[in-house]
Amino acid sequence: MQGRKAFKERLFTNFQLSDRVPVDNFYRRLKETIDFHFLYKTTARYYGRAGQESIDPVVFFKLMLVGYVENLGSDRRIITTASMRLDVLYFIGYNIDEPLPWHSTLSRTRQLYGEDVFKELFKKALKVCIDKGMVSGRRQAVDSALIKANASMDSIAEKEIMTDADEFADELTSNEEDKPQKVNAYKKKKVEEHHRWKKKAYDGMPGSRQRQNEGDDKRPKFLSNHTHYSTTDADARIAVKPGKPRQFNYLAQTCVDTEHHVITHIEAYHADKKDSQCLPQIIKGLKENLSSEGLIVEQIVADTGYSSGQSLKTLEEHNITAYIPNFGQYKHEREGFTYHKEEDYYICRQNKKIEFKKIKDNNGYSAREYRSSRKDCGPCPLRSSCIGKSPEKKIVDTFDKPYYDKMHERLKTSYAKKMKKLRQSTVEPVLGTLINFLAMKRVNTRGIKLANKCMMMAAIAYNLKKMMKFKTNRPKSAMAQLLTKADHFLKALFFRFQFY
Repeated sequence: MQGRKAFKERLFTNFQLSDRVPVDNFYRRLKETIDFHFLYKTTARYYGRAGQESIDPVVFFKLMLVGYVENLGSDRRIITTASMRLDVLYFIGYNIDEPLPWHSTLSRTRQLYGEDVFKELFKKALKVCIDKGMVSGRRQAVDSALIKANASMDSIAEKEIMTDADEFADELTSNEEDKPQKVNAYKKKKVEEHHRWKKKAYDGMPGSRQRQNEGDDKRPKFLSNHTHYSTTDADARIAVKPGKPRQFNYLAQTCVDTEHHVITHIEAYHADKKDSQCLPQIIKGLKENLSSEGLIVEQIVADTGYSSGQSLKTLEEHNITAYIPNFGQYKHEREGFTYHKEEDYYICRQNKKIEFKKIKDNNGYSAREYRSSRKDCGPCPLRSSCIGKSPEKKIVDTFDKPYYDKMHERLKTSYAKKMKKLRQSTVEPVLGTLINFLAMKRVNTRGIKLANKCMMMAAIAYNLKKMMKFKTNRPKSAMAQLLTKADHFLKALFFRFQFY
């Protein structure tokens, strides 16, 4: 006999969410695993003693977590999804007949709390992973990704360069009233630079000169952060990758522990910053997160973008062994030239000296410049292949060359080749997961501080999902644990001193 289900809503019913949410449900297990009540104390300073009650801080952060775990790109979708999910209602502590907070309340509360509150929650989630044995802290892989900003290219506007120059001049003359020449020189330099970039932006477009003169609002062919900005989000920066359109982005710098791929640090930067410029600040934040739990960073693995003299110097100051390929312009040896360190000069194939002449600024870095004598190069038979049409041979070495040389020797080892493969299989899949499955493809906020909060929440969601799936191995005996610790200590000692 065929059965048919007749539906009729009841006026009264006996219903409990806890009876309907399965025991193995993710949100039920997460609610039983982590106590979020510490957030009341952390957020207490943001509220007064009178007035209307706000959204519960624990409810707010749980809703934020739901948004990133479920890959929901907006606050409106978070509330809509939560209203239809019994497990989410049970997780945030709402009954099915209770009205949920308005979606704009989430936006306002996100702006109210400082970054320190989000960082406190990130450290709490990281501590849970550390206590479960998922983080060793010894080796970290670092990489970055461009995250689309909440700003359209239609919101672009041209910078008023003279305004910036005047503001800087005012600051300069406040303490140096007797140096007007320096101020005028700066103004002239900035104006010339602005017009040079502006010319490049409009070059190649039909009637470009006419548009520049008439002030046409049509978008130029090449957009640059030197000449344009977003009126919607002033912190967003134009950035582009090969094969991708130009758009406003933020830069997400991420550190991942190589033991079980747990995110140990994440931070938002302006998209026009180089990875190497961000590394010193990344190391500071990373050590802050791990040192509180007694973990010490010993090795950093990163790609060529993080290579710079300042980066390598910072890593050495923190006693961290790095595996970072040197950037393309670095030359370990100059073919046909031999360097004499004691007397600081080069010798060419014809046994002529290329002597040190001066210290110069080379693209923002101090460098040593060596030059040969024109009398020596004039009659040289190798002149055409060595210097071409130049009157003399010039060699420029950065002051940080010893750091690059040390890295060059380190990367020759078989261990360094393993580190390269380890980095590719560690941090890159983590960034892919954050972007494609944890709502980090695009931030739905404006401003770099709010973008940083969004990235931290995505990292928290990732770590908690990882933690809930993690299964500990069979407990070792006391002797096995002692031997493991001794082995880790000896390996760390070996890797720390093998290059010194």
